[in-house]
This record gives sequence, structure tokens and C-alpha cells, in this order.
Amino acid sequence: MKSLYKIWRNNRSLIVFISLMCVFRSAVADWYEVPTGSMKPTIVEGDRILTDKMVYDLRVPFTKISLARISEPSAGDIIVFDSVAADNRLIKRVIGVPGDTVALVNNELIINGKKLSYDTSTDNTTNQIRIENLNGIKHLVKVDKQRSTIQSFAPITIAEDMYLAMGDNRDNSADSRMIGLVPRKELLGKAQRVIVSLNYDNYYIPRKERILKVLE
Repeated sequence: MKSLYKIWRNNRSLIVFISLMCVFRSAVADWYEVPTGSMKPTIVEGDRILTDKMVYDLRVPFTKISLARISEPSAGDIIVFDSVAADNRLIKRVIGVPGDTVALVNNELIINGKKLSYDTSTDNTTNQIRIENLNGIKHLVKVDKQRSTIQSFAPITIAEDMYLAMGDNRDNSADSRMIGLVPRKELLGKAQRVIVSLNYDNYYIPRKERILKVLE
């Protein structure tokens, strides 16, 4: 006991700081590394993403127990969630919220009977970068010109406390088309901005243009 007290007395400022930091990361905000390109071009491999963990729920620190609902995810939000179906932590964009009916036809979304508007940003022999207008949020999506089995799905109506989420890299994303709808209880928070981005192909040198980049 004396040795523990001595450690506390000599290091209490550091111990308090570390404890508060752990609580902060558990319940308020955290950062996550993005290892795959499923959200390109919005998010790229090597991005460290700042996530607001209080935007949807006030939770007991170090648990997923919600004390109060603060807000509900909206179409266009980029969410971080622990997927039971995928057995992994994922980051995707909310496409459909409870009550919505969503379909996908040749990589074009139809929500509640209305097709979203698309403009071409860049075009090459293998893929296109399009500007998708989702709920008034304009963002980039990448689509392959080669047909795939995930470029279309039949209309689905979203149940209560469930969300349809997809990657912006539409033909290279394991999302609700594979793992099903995302239960609200799996949400960890809303991705807000890139803190720093490390270029894996260039000796992990930070990408200056992505530092503190706001996600849209």
C-alpha cells in the first residue's frame, strides 16, 4: 500500500491527466485510423478521423450504455460504428434513415421515389468521380464503369432505429449491401474532420493538404 501511495503522490498529476484523457476518448471524442479505401475520395487510407461521440448519445464512459439521446443521424452523416455483422469497426455514410424507402439503380440512389441528382467531376476509362446531392449535402462518390453485382438493389424501407449506410467508393465497399442495416446501438459517433493523414505509399509522410480537413 505504501508503494502505491508513493506512486500516486509522485505521479498524481500524470495519473489524473491520463484518466481524464481516457474518459474523454471514451465518452466525448476519439480518433480512428482508416485502413481501407471504402470511403474514397472523401476519406483515404491513412486518415486519422476525429469522431464526435456525444453528437447522438450521452453514454456512460467505457460502455455503450446510453444515458440520453441527444440527436438522430441524418442522411449524409458519416458515421463510425462497431458492426457485429462485419465483426469490425467501420466508417460509412448514412444514406437512409428510419421511414425512408431506398433503392439503387446502376449506382444512382432513389430515396422515397425521388432519384438523387448527379454531376460528373472526373471521368477516365475505368471509373467516374461524381458529385452526389444527398439531402442537400453535395459530396464526391467513386463508381466503376465495369458492372458489378452491388450497383443495384431493390427498394427497402428502413425500420425504426436502423440505418442504411454505404461507402463513397460505391463499388469497393462492404456496407449495408453486404452486412445489412446498421442498428443505432452500434453507433460510436459522427466523423467530423481529418486530424492528420499519413501517406502509406510515401514513407508515412503526412499529407499537408488533408490536415484538419472538414468531412462533407
